Amino acid sequence: MQAIQFTAPKGIVIIDLPESLAPGPGEALVRTHRMGICGTDLSCYLGNFIFFTYPRIPGHELGVEVVAVADDVTNVKPGDKCALEPYFNDPNSIPSLKGSSNCCPQLNVIGVHGDGGLRKGLYTVPARKLHPGNDLSYDQLALVETLGIGYHAVQRGNPQPGETVLVIGAGPIGLACLEFLKLMEVKTIVMDRVQNRLDFCQSNLGIQHAVTFKPDGSHLAEIEEITNGQLADVVIDATGNAKSMSTCFNYAAFTGRVVYVGIATTDISFPQAPILHRRELTILASRNALPQDFTKIIELIRNGKINTDLWVTHRIQFDDVPAEFEKFTNPEIGAIKVIIEVN
Repeated sequence: MQAIQFTAPKGIVIIDLPESLAPGPGEALVRTHRMGICGTDLSCYLGNFIFFTYPRIPGHELGVEVVAVADDVTNVKPGDKCALEPYFNDPNSIPSLKGSSNCCPQLNVIGVHGDGGLRKGLYTVPARKLHPGNDLSYDQLALVETLGIGYHAVQRGNPQPGETVLVIGAGPIGLACLEFLKLMEVKTIVMDRVQNRLDFCQSNLGIQHAVTFKPDGSHLAEIEEITNGQLADVVIDATGNAKSMSTCFNYAAFTGRVVYVGIATTDISFPQAPILHRRELTILASRNALPQDFTKIIELIRNGKINTDLWVTHRIQFDDVPAEFEKFTNPEIGAIKVIIEVN
């Protein structure tokens, strides 16, 4: 079968691989139909992602078809359309046994730590990582993982009715957070430095309060005005930018919660005594998503609570990936979500 492989920073080729023929115990044989390109894929391509090594087949945002299952598999069957939970954990690790499979020390994210699903043929995955959604499209199923990152971040922040939530960064992960916040009884603010992203949030997601980040810090006054001087009870930083992650405490209310869902490759420093300690803030990390998050998101899409059509702004075919992938590293393209049509 053919697969797309990153060979080095900005190196991308189509390779031939042997095809899997049958699933082993606990496995399913699957075929990728759709793959979403996310910021992690772009960082891996550029050589900027800390956990990535070459060569590697990318692909972790996947809508797949089940072709065959092992005799001991009962949760899916041949013909099922599924979202793949790409976080392969050791079920017997202590975090997994405690319900935090996303924090397993042996976690292997396909497409990042191991080869992913950007391939035209058949390959095997743990069947327990498949989440059926036969009434959803493969496009929708490929978006579940991105939405899961945002859903988990919102759950970590645990906003309560009447509270104010500020999302910093209106890229795909920030947008995913907003999708779930708009279903809650909270005041939501989004902040970004790119105006067309803020316009998208207001016109397509119905977010009333959009703040343009200004290098001189004058945007803080706007946040204070929106919140009547109280600032945000929950701040979710979805930028992955170390400077933003160092300064986002300035927007947090007394006893507020700061959630880091973006990943920075450099150290982060922040004012401890005058802000973190004085306001008694809580810092929370948010990593990946949990199995139940996938189930919840599929249900919300099925019930029409999330309109995934708004997300897909660009499409490319499998054979065009080596020539076309580079252009999506340019933010001026305006891509929200790029879908690769694999099969």
